[in-house]
Amino acid sequence: MMAVLDPGDEVVLFEPFYENYGPDAELCGALPRFVPLRTPDWEFDRDELRRAFTSRTKAIILNSPNNPTGKVFNRDELEFIAALCQEHDTLAITDEIYEHILFDGAEHVPIASLPGMRERSILVNSMSKTYAVTGWRVGWVMAPAGITGSIRKVHDFLTVGAAAPLQQAGIVALELPDSYYAQLAADYLSRRDYMMESVELAGFRPILPRGAYYVMTDTSGFGFKDDLCLVRHLIETIGVATVPGSSFYSRPGGGSQQIRFCFCKKCETLEVARARLLKL
Repeated sequence: MMAVLDPGDEVVLFEPFYENYGPDAELCGALPRFVPLRTPDWEFDRDELRRAFTSRTKAIILNSPNNPTGKVFNRDELEFIAALCQEHDTLAITDEIYEHILFDGAEHVPIASLPGMRERSILVNSMSKTYAVTGWRVGWVMAPAGITGSIRKVHDFLTVGAAAPLQQAGIVALELPDSYYAQLAADYLSRRDYMMESVELAGFRPILPRGAYYVMTDTSGFGFKDDLCLVRHLIETIGVATVPGSSFYSRPGGGSQQIRFCFCKKCETLEVARARLLKL
């Protein structure tokens, strides 16, 4: 974003959003414009999205599979977004870090693969989630040559480079066979289903994710004033840590009756979490 945004530019973000995106835009002097994803299927209103694009729109940020919702944008939605990008000469910056964690037949479609989008897409990915090495901070960016030149300059001045041994390990990981990715998705599917069952038994109303490894839940049935009060109660009294829904929203009150669970844990840990949650 620092490589392609100027002060006064606008950036379109779907909400709820991974909490870095809004501040990242603001650090560049850009103005975020938010478009809501609505439950139960986390769909967006196409007219709302169209109105979010203006003559100042420089980029749209697209995270699919999505954190925190688990939404996987389908081809029809992506084609609509791609058409807006081309109409307004807008970049699509895509966070595709959960591309291999998919459920129920969901398909990951990089928007860069759609007609007319290769020259206006910046694809961001990482070793972190697919290979369970989130602490390594090793990833990559794919973009048109002119844009990668700018990205490399910014990257060099900010971080210089990732540790060489971790880059070498990344090469080994990228050579793993297709069976690795099939097993990855299967393992996470069983964890997703277990987590869904656990939170339902505890009295939450979870929203089924089709990708990534998070479950967003409706918490309105518990009677807590807001998400922060419930999250604090879960930590201090129950012994389970979650993320308050409001951290994924820009508007006051957004997500106040939602929290996010994470199931990228050992099965034994998820079993302990269920036992504790049932104390609710």
